[in-house]
Amino acid sequence: MATSVTLLNDKVTRRVVLAAQKSEAQESDMTTTTIPATTPWVDPKRLLWLFSPFIPVLGVMIVGLYAWTGWAPLTWGGPFLVYFLIPLLDRLIGTDETNPPESAVAHLEADRYYRYVVYAYIPSQFITTIGGAWLVAQGGLSGWEYAGLVLSVGAVNGLAINTGHELSHKRDTLGRWMAKLTLAPTAYGHFYTEHVRGHHKNVATPEDPASSKMGETFWAFLPRTMIGSLLSAVAIEKERLGRMGKSQWSWANDNFQAWALTVLFFGVLTLWLGWVVLPFLLLQAFYAASLLEVINYIEHYGLLRQKGPDGRFVRCSPEHSWNSNHIVTNLVLYQLQRHSDHHAHPTRSFQALRHFEDSPQLPSGYASMLIPAYIPWLWFRQMDPRVSAHYKGDLGLANILPGKREKLLASQHHRVAAANPAHDAPVSANTAVPARAVGHAHFRCPDCGYVYKEESGCPHEGFPAGTRWEKIPDNWPCPDCAVREKVDFVPAV
Repeated sequence: MATSVTLLNDKVTRRVVLAAQKSEAQESDMTTTTIPATTPWVDPKRLLWLFSPFIPVLGVMIVGLYAWTGWAPLTWGGPFLVYFLIPLLDRLIGTDETNPPESAVAHLEADRYYRYVVYAYIPSQFITTIGGAWLVAQGGLSGWEYAGLVLSVGAVNGLAINTGHELSHKRDTLGRWMAKLTLAPTAYGHFYTEHVRGHHKNVATPEDPASSKMGETFWAFLPRTMIGSLLSAVAIEKERLGRMGKSQWSWANDNFQAWALTVLFFGVLTLWLGWVVLPFLLLQAFYAASLLEVINYIEHYGLLRQKGPDGRFVRCSPEHSWNSNHIVTNLVLYQLQRHSDHHAHPTRSFQALRHFEDSPQLPSGYASMLIPAYIPWLWFRQMDPRVSAHYKGDLGLANILPGKREKLLASQHHRVAAANPAHDAPVSANTAVPARAVGHAHFRCPDCGYVYKEESGCPHEGFPAGTRWEKIPDNWPCPDCAVREKVDFVPAV
């Protein structure tokens, strides 16, 4: 997998130093495969991005055609799409490692077309869910048809969580409310809070419930991440609202706002169609959430951020996410498979995400990895050697399930040399700055560019106008990207 941990940490350290000196240094020292800039540059996949909002249109077609024809196999169209058709197309069409030129990124970010592509998913998503509930209310479904309908509607809503994911990273209020609306049919609205301010801060560490450990099966990971993510979201909002002098039971709680949309949606359908639809809605929501979590299981399996001399985890870098460039799954998931760049720059929109040569690669696309993730022996056979190779045989650097640590360190995957500098001299990717620089009242996140201004404060995070910089906790994460904490901020000119 190419680059050693020591060399990669050296690169990360250099990037942080550059970021502290120059506003948007964007990891220019990384090796990437980039299309030469042209004027003007045209996105070759511009129309292909419509493939994602076409998925719920297929859901509407499945529901409609079944209602018209009664042909039972149609109810299983969702699983067929997710587990067979998309992986098949990935294999047939292949990969794409090209990146947009940096000169085109500003234009890509400003182009509203890409935002409308994301919004376009939502109407058909709700029509599919309503149609599925209506079919259940009509009665006459066999057990086989009912199960297929649960999985088909759940598949549409599971993929919709990625739409909510894309929108949750937006800075505008409309985008963030649309994220909560998209999550309503999944009853997983707390993902809005936990993903941005929990997962992005703690990713690839033992503290993150959404990062799977080497030796951990998906079936053990699923309850751990579902319960852990819920508790994390509750704690995050309790702390934020506490800084504002509000109760966690306040309507300002982002979790309550998102859950209220679910209660409203499910409640209206239940009042209209009867109690018979409620179990269906809950079952499809659980399956949708499980699709999210199996992707989480895949994305960071066994990867671990090391601690630097300051005791803090190094900044998330390309080595901490499993990536893939398979085109079809990237079109469906808004390039989520370019996961390293997403974690490095969470506010960067999907159309501008880049492939890095340094990032560890999966054997196939996320969709193709779903079934292996469900089968522990098959998953371990595919992924444990890759984790070992990524760490050059030193599993002491991996994120290992505690109960499997002794076994894995005694296995053939652990081939560490007698002396490994990575253990003796960890390199920190965190560059602390003084709590206050004389003459400055503005401080900038070196990653996303967010600027904290003392005269304005950050009321949404519980810091009213006039709150001085030294009064903010050192572990406070950037409210926009959540990947940098206060101690990483630099004085803004």
